[in-house]
Amino acid sequence: MFVFVLNCGSSSFKYQLLDMSDERRVAAGLVERIGMKDSVLVYEPANGEKIKETSDIADHEAAIKKVLGKLIDPRSGVIKSLSDIAAIGHRVVHGGEKFSGSVLVTEAVIAALKENIPLAPLHNPPNITGIEAMRKALPGVPNVGVFDTSFHATMPAESYIYALPYEWYEKHHVRRYGFHGTSHRFVSERAARILGIDKDSFNGVTCHMGNGSSFTAIRNGKSFDTSMGMTPLEGIVMGTRCGDLDAGIPNYLAANVHMSFADIDKALNKESGLQGISGVSSDMRDLHKASSEGNARAKLAIDVLRHRALKYIGAYAIELGRVDAIVFTGGIGENDIAFRASIVERLSLLGIRLDAKANDVRGCEAVISTADSPVKVMVIPTNEELVIARDTRDILAR
Repeated sequence: MFVFVLNCGSSSFKYQLLDMSDERRVAAGLVERIGMKDSVLVYEPANGEKIKETSDIADHEAAIKKVLGKLIDPRSGVIKSLSDIAAIGHRVVHGGEKFSGSVLVTEAVIAALKENIPLAPLHNPPNITGIEAMRKALPGVPNVGVFDTSFHATMPAESYIYALPYEWYEKHHVRRYGFHGTSHRFVSERAARILGIDKDSFNGVTCHMGNGSSFTAIRNGKSFDTSMGMTPLEGIVMGTRCGDLDAGIPNYLAANVHMSFADIDKALNKESGLQGISGVSSDMRDLHKASSEGNARAKLAIDVLRHRALKYIGAYAIELGRVDAIVFTGGIGENDIAFRASIVERLSLLGIRLDAKANDVRGCEAVISTADSPVKVMVIPTNEELVIARDTRDILAR
């Protein structure tokens, strides 16, 4: 059974084709600059050479047709016919309160996704575009929506309710939703399996750290609390997003600096975080280099990120009461050896000690705490596409 996984943005998308008989990825790639001149298509079959092509691709439907053509190409293809694709799994960012799990896409589901556009105006429209384009390209093949938010649907009200007029929640759906759910779900289940703990008994703090970052408190295998809120802006410092801030700051800037709320929103999402503090880059590799060369603001950005990370880990450890593991994933979490070490070395209050040799890894699974640490610290590369493919397979089997 082959499942095609699509993660669709406004002018780009990533894709994978997986053989679910053994959960093996058989092809992957991306298309960028859709609707612009010199669009780029990247196609990488598992047992072949990477192909990169530049051409003008008018829209998502045209881009998908090109990708599907690569999959069945006589020279570089990985399947004999498009009829081999049993289903398409889609990453959908925001399910609101309507979806607490993955669903088979129907007209009613698409209508509900459109109703949720105000909750994710930058993300849900291209997700819908991807679904509609796949339905045209492969008519009759089932599509499944897998939501970033659904893993966090298990949070209790004490975790998701803001201290605002309650009618804002009742009438306008203002609450914490959380994101990166497929990543937190994958690494928490994987951590439980590695440690020999039943996933429904696992307690842990999962730290998804990349350009976008979020931490989640996992209690008995379910999301109990998470750092991102109604939007992906809240929480830990990110590449260009500010994370937690005083809610009065936008009003102050509007009243005293005469910034428009559109400009403030742009600054908070695209000009803040590591980029905003450092003035150098949103990439930790650049910040480490600049810091080593004496750039004080680059060092400050790293210090602020560490400070916020420790605050969330400490708070979630108290909330959970028992912590089996702290798990790092995402681009920074999986690859930044020095930054991981600088966090773990501050967790001695939990009895944790760093195994420096074990921590000397990038992009692979490892337990980086010492054998006698009561709380294990782990590195687990995330695999959100596999979660989407598994949910797609399981929904078809019902």
